[in-house]
Amino acid sequence: MSKLQDSPISATLSDHLRNFPQHLWPQRGLTRLTHWATRRRTPWFKNWLIHQFARHFRVNLAEALETDLRAYPDFNAFFTRALQSGARPIAYGDRIVCCPVDGAISQIGMAHEDTLLQAKGRSFSLAELLGDAERARPFQNGAFVTLYLSPRDYHRIHIPLAGQLREMTHIPGKLFSVSPLTTRMIPNLFARNERVVTLFDTAAGPMALVLVGAINVASIETVWAGAITPPLGTTIRHWSYPLQGDGAVQLDQGAEMGRFNMGSTVILLFSPQKVRWEREMQRDAIVRMGEPLAKLTG
Repeated sequence: MSKLQDSPISATLSDHLRNFPQHLWPQRGLTRLTHWATRRRTPWFKNWLIHQFARHFRVNLAEALETDLRAYPDFNAFFTRALQSGARPIAYGDRIVCCPVDGAISQIGMAHEDTLLQAKGRSFSLAELLGDAERARPFQNGAFVTLYLSPRDYHRIHIPLAGQLREMTHIPGKLFSVSPLTTRMIPNLFARNERVVTLFDTAAGPMALVLVGAINVASIETVWAGAITPPLGTTIRHWSYPLQGDGAVQLDQGAEMGRFNMGSTVILLFSPQKVRWEREMQRDAIVRMGEPLAKLTG
């Protein structure tokens, strides 16, 4: 199978003007300011921030476990809010891959050897995304989906299949926005931004769930390790996990595995001929956590 080739991007002057400031922003400084502001517990400040955000982004408060905005201790608690029981029914099944998040499908399909599609005319390398060629090898020519979480979405991440955690890698990087505009405009966006790569053993074989950071994503958390970002530095950090005993992590299908403290993107990867995407799962489709995303093959 031939490798995908990037082609010229059709972009307007307005697109370039809106995208250009990102190259000038102090990304780390803005993100650390966001981290500070979203954890302030001063009542008037956090209540004002939460109300402004909820109104601007038209957040659906009816499905939240806590509907009183003043009850949240800080903005981050509101942003990572839990939902009421039954708000996201999970399509349990040994052969069903559940959607891990609320969001929109940015891209979906099959990898071309080591290459994934980012946007029309844009592609990026699996090895660069996962931080290692050997780590990427099982997913060459495999199935992938990129899911974009907007600010109004539910921001907890759930495991699509029951799985045994084998590895986690934190890869420092840039903090560009991951909005649809930026995805079209910036080459290798997901392989350049800071990210946390998790690898699981599942009924479908190896599965990678990549949590991609972005501007104002003040940290990424997992349920087994807590906050993974934002430490200073450029060193890649790697953790391996045992199959049993102390430190082993086994998650049931649909269980929470992490959360974004401010929103971003999730990329889900499988090996070749292991899953088949549901017919209605197409680019730009709106998805909800727990609904069927794919079925196991064979």
